[in-house]
Amino acid sequence: MGNRVRILDSADGRRGLLEWAEPVIYDRLCDAYLRSLGAGVDAFRLARLHGRVWRALIAGDDANYERLRMELIAAVAGGGLDIAALGRADAQTLAELLDIVAMRFQRSERAASSYRLALLELAERLVARGAAV
Repeated sequence: MGNRVRILDSADGRRGLLEWAEPVIYDRLCDAYLRSLGAGVDAFRLARLHGRVWRALIAGDDANYERLRMELIAAVAGGGLDIAALGRADAQTLAELLDIVAMRFQRSERAASSYRLALLELAERLVARGAAV
């Protein structure tokens, strides 16, 4: 039963993230790519593509996630960045989302817990898939 509760809670967290996190994710990714590439179309293009990768990841759309991630890797390499730039951008994004959950949902332990579980699962998937690249 405990495992079932965790699955339900993380699913609630994912649904919530799909509702409100997209602008935050895009903002963090823009910041990461602007720092690496400077102002320009490439930074915004990479941030948009990377945001689509995140959306597929949060939605649990593995096929789209894999396709978009490979597209992102090629775009990052084509932009003159190394693959580590993806990991740094993902880490900044996760940290920002965790900060928001800690501040915004401090009065609702159930909501905060479901978001933390969802973010931990996303982090596990990012690390596992990042190691495979």
